[in-house]
Amino acid sequence: MEKIWRKLGLTDEEYDKIVSILKREPNITELGMYSVMWSEHCAYKNSKPMLKYLPTKGERVIQGPGENAGVLDIGDNLAVVMKIESHNHPSAIEPYQGAATGVGGIIRDIFTMGARPIALLDSLRFGLPDDKRTKYIIENVVAGIAGYGNCIGIPTVGGDTYFDDAYKGNPLVNAMCVGIVEKDKIKKGVAKGIGNSVMVVGATTGRDGIGGASFASQELSEESEEKRPSVQVGDPFMEKLLLEACLELFETDAVVAIQDMGAAGLTSSSCEMASRGGVGMELDLDKVPLREEGMTPYEIMLSESQERMLVVVQKGREEEVQKVFKKWGLNAATIGKITDDGMLRVIKGGKVVAEVPVKSLTEDAPQYVREAEVPAWKEEVNKFSIDEIKCPEDMNKTLKDVISSFNITNKEWIYSQYDYMVRTDTVIGPGMDAAVVRIKGTKKAIALTTDCNGRYCYLDPYNGSQIAVAEAARNLCMVGAKPIGVTDCLNFGNPEKKEIYWQFKNSIFGIAKACETLGIPVVSGNVSFYNESEGSAIYPTPVIGMAGLIEDVSKICTMDFKEENDLIIVLGENKGEIGGSEYLKVYFGITRGQVPQIDLDKEKRLQVLVLKLIEEKLIKSSHDISEGGFAVALVESAILGKKGAKISLETTFREDVELFSESQSRAIVTANNSNLERILDLAHKYQVPAKVVGHVTAKDIVIDVNRKRVIDIPLEVLEESWRGRIKWEMEAN
Repeated sequence: MEKIWRKLGLTDEEYDKIVSILKREPNITELGMYSVMWSEHCAYKNSKPMLKYLPTKGERVIQGPGENAGVLDIGDNLAVVMKIESHNHPSAIEPYQGAATGVGGIIRDIFTMGARPIALLDSLRFGLPDDKRTKYIIENVVAGIAGYGNCIGIPTVGGDTYFDDAYKGNPLVNAMCVGIVEKDKIKKGVAKGIGNSVMVVGATTGRDGIGGASFASQELSEESEEKRPSVQVGDPFMEKLLLEACLELFETDAVVAIQDMGAAGLTSSSCEMASRGGVGMELDLDKVPLREEGMTPYEIMLSESQERMLVVVQKGREEEVQKVFKKWGLNAATIGKITDDGMLRVIKGGKVVAEVPVKSLTEDAPQYVREAEVPAWKEEVNKFSIDEIKCPEDMNKTLKDVISSFNITNKEWIYSQYDYMVRTDTVIGPGMDAAVVRIKGTKKAIALTTDCNGRYCYLDPYNGSQIAVAEAARNLCMVGAKPIGVTDCLNFGNPEKKEIYWQFKNSIFGIAKACETLGIPVVSGNVSFYNESEGSAIYPTPVIGMAGLIEDVSKICTMDFKEENDLIIVLGENKGEIGGSEYLKVYFGITRGQVPQIDLDKEKRLQVLVLKLIEEKLIKSSHDISEGGFAVALVESAILGKKGAKISLETTFREDVELFSESQSRAIVTANNSNLERILDLAHKYQVPAKVVGHVTAKDIVIDVNRKRVIDIPLEVLEESWRGRIKWEMEAN
């Protein structure tokens, strides 16, 4: 076979293992099936041994990792279904369809569980928009997300976007979807019932996306442009019909199991369902509705055409299924049956064209624990002394520069393209600490966020990953939500490189430590390796998607200042940590130093305190201090509230360090003077430092440090710098 397995991404050792399992040479269809199911994208062969360290159990967990999505109990017979996934490689090659089908795929993961999707979030990483190719990628990724989400009628309510040259050749497009389901109506992909029918429903099968799972398990190079056919093409209108048809079908008890046809298409959906149920499956490819002539068994089994599902139906009830799908103008064809022999048998033209043990595709995939090695450059990049830089003389200009940096500036140019109010349940939309979506017919709401500072994780993957979890949880607490679950999207370079595996390993340990300490289980997620372009890896970027529960939607809080003369109070302690900061990067071009250290016990106390302050309605605004430090958090709250602030700080640190340090476990809150005593009492009870630093004014930002005026600038000047940067850059020639 001229070692064709190598072209399909299999090693010689893996090929030998397949021969050993089958006790013969595989044919091309079988080889294709193994190549996708044993790819990193489907088998997690480089990550599974590490993922077991993540805490996945908790009192609210109904379904953890291993299904289409995670499920969390929120009371009143309701559950939240959540999942995040990457579509990085397709988006680098064909940004519009790559992003659009990323959204389509994650939506299917949610309604496959029986849930109605209620919200989308996107976590994006791009190079700096200073060249045509990067602008093209940004423009089309955002358009693809908007095009799919807006058409299907699911609000895109939040997410995060960072810009850095580390992502120039390999953007990250991580899509998260959240749904609501009644607990007794949850569906799973566990095939059972010998003789039950297997049906393919939804769109027809074409040649788009063939080999997409293998493609996503390789580094990007100049040749990747030739792999455009590996990028699927989405149809959001078809998906809307599929969603409604599936939810209607679930009202009957005809469905035994259902699985989205995502990566690896018919191959993965069939063998994963059969494997979970401990059964076999027989498929007749002549009965699969095709949109192209002359498709081979290899092409049909590996096609990643969108908007398709595989359903196991109770024998004799196929007509009921067809009736529902016909009503919605969709295909529903019986293509096979459940068998008792544990084999996946594929027939075409009356002949068996592939026959492999189901478990060999899903459970016998090789697993690798790679060698890990501290990167040679780590010691050098962690070195930094504040004495290397001079404190800027014009702090007004410095503040303007920092708030207009790509990572701090307002992201309205992006989210204004999304419909975030459709379905009319969005209480807090994009641009705040976390999005909030009310649950119809109840007082409850769900808060949602995605977070990760890749620069921190590059300098220190263990601490950086802990901070990603802590900040996501902190953001939820700032709106009054108790964090209940994580879905993570772990984006890294090539794990076969020792330093990349070291980053991955330490990141996992960091996430595990933070989730355990804060009591937030990981219920679903995705690993995306090989995010490299021309041999250069992205920053390690373990994106944390998180959901929080608000029992009473009337008790939410937002970050904008509310009224003049309200007290401005800082919770938490500034330790003067400036390494890896946005200030250093923007003003001095430095990506070095020790990242802020995180004390998770202090973080937990801060979060509990803020939730208590919101619950008792003691504060009017709350905003976490993160990228850009105190000065940036203050300006963001001021701009969004259309108010100013007068601040007086006493410190032993330099002015720039006091203002722009990114020390963790801190927040700015505002309150009436009449509530101050109670706030300080609670802060003392939870052992959280609390200090009044100023008050809200009509306009202007005025900051004194050690009784010296260092900032005095009109709010409208700051707002102009903060609002327009991305739009200006994207519209510049």
